[in-house]
Order: sequence, then C-alpha cells, then structure tokens
Amino acid sequence: MYDVIVIGGGPGGYAAAIRVRQLGAQAALVEAAELGGTCVNRGCIPSKVWLRAAYLKHWIERAGEFGLKAALGGFNPTALVERKNAVAQGIREGMTALLQKNGVTLIRGRGVLKSAREVVVEGKTYEAKKIIIATGSSPVVPEVPGLKEAALTSDELFNAGDLPASVLVYGSGPIEVEMASLLAAFGTKVTLAAPQSRILPREDHDVSQRLGQALREQGVEIITGATLAQVEKAGPGFIARLGEKTMTVARVALAARKPNTDGLGLPDLGLKLNDEGAIPVNARLETAVPGVLALGDATGGWMLSHAASAMGVTAAENAMGRQADFPARLIPRGLWTNPEAAAVGLTEEEAEKQGHEVIVGDFPYPVNGLAMLRGQVDGAVKIISEAKYGEILGVHIVGAGATEIIGEAVLALQLECTADTLAHTIRMHPTFSECMMDAARDAAAWALYLPPK
Repeated sequence: MYDVIVIGGGPGGYAAAIRVRQLGAQAALVEAAELGGTCVNRGCIPSKVWLRAAYLKHWIERAGEFGLKAALGGFNPTALVERKNAVAQGIREGMTALLQKNGVTLIRGRGVLKSAREVVVEGKTYEAKKIIIATGSSPVVPEVPGLKEAALTSDELFNAGDLPASVLVYGSGPIEVEMASLLAAFGTKVTLAAPQSRILPREDHDVSQRLGQALREQGVEIITGATLAQVEKAGPGFIARLGEKTMTVARVALAARKPNTDGLGLPDLGLKLNDEGAIPVNARLETAVPGVLALGDATGGWMLSHAASAMGVTAAENAMGRQADFPARLIPRGLWTNPEAAAVGLTEEEAEKQGHEVIVGDFPYPVNGLAMLRGQVDGAVKIISEAKYGEILGVHIVGAGATEIIGEAVLALQLECTADTLAHTIRMHPTFSECMMDAARDAAAWALYLPPK
C-alpha cells in the first residue's frame, strides 16, 4: 500500500512524486514510456535546442555589425537531432537517479484506475490512499479532409533529418508561432494561418501585434480569420484550401494537442471529462472522485510544463492533507521566438472586462542601453496596473531576455506589488531587466527616460 500513486512521469507527475516523498510518505510513479514526458522528449527541450540553433545562425549572419568576419558553413539537421537526443537522454538519466535517491518507486507500464484506491499496471494491482493523474497530452490532427497525410506535428518536426521547402503552419497559439519562426529561420517558406482575427489571441494585443510584425519581417506570411477546409495531394506536395484561398505547400504543420485521458478507466469511476477531454478539477486540483487528483495537460488549460510542475507540488501537498489552492493566475507564458515574448497575469483587455480602471506603463527596448549595444532593439515591456492602489495586474514583454525577466513579474504579482514599488527597485546596468523598472516608472507616472506624457 502506497500513500500516493502518481500516473505519468512528465514534469508534473515527477514533481508530485518527489514532493510526496519529501513530506514523508510512500510514493510510486507509473510511466509507460520515457520519463520527462512531452517536455523533455518531444516539446520544451527539443524545441529549444532547435531554436538555439536558429538564434546562433541569426547572429553569425549579423557578426559583421560587431566587426567580425564570419560565414555560415552549412546546416546539418541530423547533428542537431543528435544533440537534442543527447540532451534529452541526460535529463532522463538525471530524473531516474533523483527518483531513486528520493525513494520513489518507479513502476514501468500503463496505469489504469480500477477504483479510487487501486491502479492496475500490466495486470498487477497496486493500492494507494490517494491517486494523482498526470498523464499529459498528445498531438491531435483536426478532422479536415486530406490533412492527415500532409500533417507535420510538433512531435515530428524536431526529429526531422531535413526541413520541408514550404510549410503552412495552421493555428494561432504559441507553439504554432514558434514553429513558424523556427522554420523561417532555416529558409522554409512559411505561411501562418490563424483561424482567429490575430495570432496569439489569448495574449495582450500589443504582444500579438509586435510578434506578428517581427514574423513578417522574417518572411512569414500571416493570414488571419482563415479556416482550413481541405487538403489535397498534388505531386510531391499538397494543395491547402483556406476558404476561397488555395496554396501549394510541402507539408501542413500542426501543434494542436489533446489530454491523454482515454483508457484510464475514468468513466468507470464516475469521472466525467469536459468537452475537450480534460479532467475537471477544483482549485486544490481535486477531481469529483474523492481521493483522486489531477494536474497538468490532463486537466487542459495552458498545457505548459512549468505549470504542470507547480501543480505537481500543489497536488502532492493536498494529497498529504494540506489545503492549498493552485495559483493559476501566476502561470507565466513564454515564446522563444526572435524576439522572445513572455507574459503573466491579465491582459489589458481582460483587466478592463473585469471592471478595473487600468493604467498602462510601457517602456520600449530601443531606449534600453543593453538592447542598443547588442542590436536587439525589437520589443517593449508593458505593465498593466489598477488605478486605485497601483497594484500590478499583468506584465507583457516582447524582447530579448523576456522569458527570464518574466520571473520577477511573477514574483511581483505573487507579492501584490504596486507599480510604484517596482519603480523604486534597483537594476544592474546595462541589463534588459531595466526595462521592467522603467515600465513600472511609466505606470507610476514618473518615467525618467521617456518624453513627458
């Protein structure tokens, strides 16, 4: 009998199992495939290896601006795939070692819930006082005629030995935008088709606008309000129909995902899924079945690995008797495009819809010293605060270092920081983080390095 059995060895399940052991209880982790889940093996880590290569290529091509003579000798995608695999293997080995050192029992095989206290793995039944479901997500190909044959999923892209000459990236979310940026960097002719009126519709409109402009400058064609109706085979490529518009491409790239909730035995427990196939949970990550908790991609939402890891901690602590709510409003979002983008909290539109009188602080990267000297002047920091007390409601960044800087914005929201308090902090100079302080000064109405409003 275990205190907690965790099903799924991705970032969320891994964190949950270790946290249970830290709290002095017996934990088992069930995993049918590789430890690390999508993040380590097919998502976060592989994509960032590829995007790092794109970043280096970009700066080799710009070396002349810094008095250096450099030329790109070529590109070997096979070598990049080998590096990606080596990095993922190293992380998996580290995860295995840490599970052992923490005393977590690793059970290999597919777990199915027999009851709220029993998990069956390869025909053997294991009992637990609590069960945490952390089964992640998988790529899904929309039901569009002819699309399956043309589809290039995010899982497949990062194992590519060669990149297609032309691609239609269908979708408007962060993974699709990253795919478009990456493919364009290596010479693929990219069309990004967004079903909505703009790319990144869940992000602040300024982030969407700035990244859209950056992508266009990189050669990406963006089509909005476009619904993919049909894909037809045409020689070595495909004809994609977007309403009345047609185009011929080598592949159609997709990043849509669905929660891995099929075949877990959930209906037999009386646990109903939502319309997206995700497991509904409350703020403590508890399902409708007492003793069963769920986290990460299996519950839908943003489907971010760092969100899953944080949820793993909350789920583990609640499984051990604590009563902690998961702070969903503090989940940061990021894109490792060129330039980067990151955000946390409310967008300007969301804040206004919630009835806040909004004050916006904005500081452009072209005024920042480090951005100027490095030649990374695309972007800005935008801070959303409320008028009465100046509390920061959201932070939105486009620019170099955005995915690192956003961490202090998360802390600012967690501590209910005001714009004026953040404005009075001190930053190293020259750094990109100065943009955060200067945007706060603008929100507090005393910007030092911007013209008076």
